[in-house]
Amino acid sequence: MLALLKGGDRRTIGRSDQVAEIVCNEPKLFPKLIAGFWSEDTLVRTRAADASEKVTRRNPELLRPYKKELLGLMAETKQQEVRWHLAAMVARLPLTGKERQVAISLLSRYLEDRSSIVKTFALQGLADLAQNDPRIRTHVTEIVRESVRNGTAAMKARSRKVLCTPEQV
Repeated sequence: MLALLKGGDRRTIGRSDQVAEIVCNEPKLFPKLIAGFWSEDTLVRTRAADASEKVTRRNPELLRPYKKELLGLMAETKQQEVRWHLAAMVARLPLTGKERQVAISLLSRYLEDRSSIVKTFALQGLADLAQNDPRIRTHVTEIVRESVRNGTAAMKARSRKVLCTPEQV
């Protein structure tokens, strides 16, 4: 299955939509997809992250067995494409209080990334975590409001959207 993610242009998602559909139809293949996060091939890592993020929108419980590994990867990876997909997925993980703090810390670090897309997904990830944790809601709301004023164009747009959505922050 990971062979479907190889080759082509770095700026495209290749066949990640096809792989996501395959895994959605056969969830037992998810472990093979997750293994792609650690591929030596940059394109495979990128596309495995993309496909995993799409699959877990529909089926977030598939992430449960990989919580520790994904939080570890989130802390270690420098690849921006993997970072932004991890930022989107982290709120789907069943986190303990301590793990939630780790996730918040990592997403806060992502706000300093050089990639505007990573920053924007980090904002969304924080907002998603705050949705289920009133203890961090005020802090995250401050971060989002600051991003409306001083973020990149993408961060400003996402922040306005988050602030206008009642179930968000």
